[in-house]
Amino acid sequence: MSNARNAPTRDRRDRRIALSKELARMLRHRPDRYGLELDDAGWVAVDEVLAALSRHRRWSDVAREDLAEVIRGSDKRRYELSGASIRALYGHSTSGRIARTAQRPPSTLFHGTATHTVSEILTTGLLPMRRQYVHLSTDRETATQVGGRKAVDVAILEVDAAAAHEAGVEFFRGNDQIWLAESVPPRFLHPEARD
Repeated sequence: MSNARNAPTRDRRDRRIALSKELARMLRHRPDRYGLELDDAGWVAVDEVLAALSRHRRWSDVAREDLAEVIRGSDKRRYELSGASIRALYGHSTSGRIARTAQRPPSTLFHGTATHTVSEILTTGLLPMRRQYVHLSTDRETATQVGGRKAVDVAILEVDAAAAHEAGVEFFRGNDQIWLAESVPPRFLHPEARD
């Protein structure tokens, strides 16, 4: 196939990625900049999101189906549409805490981080830093991808989530691959041996 024939598909994919990033700013980080107010569970009316987007020339033609396409086309389940509302499932850095229901986590979870931060984390535990929750992954591959966004040299910490849960640490489901916790004490963290 020629590049000319691939251009519309590539442009559409690039636009979907850009819209996903815009939704992250709206629903995870700065809803106030868009005149949006999230409810306690992070939901906001789709019509309000579309109205906020329409104020920007680039997004003036975005419709509900475009939001649904972003959600369907994502390799990770970051957003959720339900009825007339939409929300981000995790990754919030807004000042108002998103209410979640604690659940029993898988027995082992993983956290990817920069190698140079491991010794500090083993002293302080996992803390949410600028987010509302610590992000944990159900598998090493996802943890490596997440850690790789912030560092070239990634270390994987294995989290004994079963023992932490039994000790009172609350865990919350973000999506099928991401779990959240307010913090995880160091005694439940084990660095994986590097090859």
